[in-house]
Amino acid sequence: MSEAATRPTRRDEAWRYSAVEALEGVDLDVWREIDIAPGESWSEVIVIEDGADTAPTELRRLRINVGEGARCEVFAIAAAGEFARIEIEVRMGRGAHFEMGGITVGGRDTVREFVTRVIHAEPEATSNQTVRSVHWGKGTGNFLGSIDVVRDAQKTDAAQDFKGLLLDRGASVNAVPQLEIFADDVKCAHGATVGQLDETARYYMAARGLPPELSRRLLVQAFIGDALVGLDGDETRERLMRVALDKLDKHL
Repeated sequence: MSEAATRPTRRDEAWRYSAVEALEGVDLDVWREIDIAPGESWSEVIVIEDGADTAPTELRRLRINVGEGARCEVFAIAAAGEFARIEIEVRMGRGAHFEMGGITVGGRDTVREFVTRVIHAEPEATSNQTVRSVHWGKGTGNFLGSIDVVRDAQKTDAAQDFKGLLLDRGASVNAVPQLEIFADDVKCAHGATVGQLDETARYYMAARGLPPELSRRLLVQAFIGDALVGLDGDETRERLMRVALDKLDKHL
């Protein structure tokens, strides 16, 4: 089958808000297959930032099998590329845990997104996803996340939390959380909100002498910090935060 025949369109649910035109000439068969053995832990940090090797289209795709009682952690930031997409499919074993924190930032006409599918295939597994998007100009941030709970996956505990922050009127963020649950003894939750900076907080900071640029930076820092709460290691957390704030500083 040719590349043109397999290239997605916006009619495909998982590509609804994507810059599919940017996929011209891009190899879509780039899945990394990862198997985490029972009882083991595995973690990954994905950083898409400005650099000599950064392509106009950045596509990262992971398929992860999490064994019984194993733990998987993925923390990622998409802060470069005209179109950047991080796509993760996870299949959960009994008693396994999946933790994800994601950040998208950007302006101009860029599109940056996370697309996840977490399949709770066995009982007693847990998963938690926290995604924050900050965009300005005509930038777009997307999160399409699905949680599938099969019939026998009782005692599942799964959650998604997405928040988008728009710094300019022309920016946009899109959230499509989906739950498909066939078991009856489960806890599944998702939340999605989109808004602007808290003007009350900005007024409070200004009243105490903080310049507008600094107050905005501090508010954004607190906002995106939620996605990194579960990340061990101060050095890695600071690096991801620095990538996001450096991009913001160029806008300010």
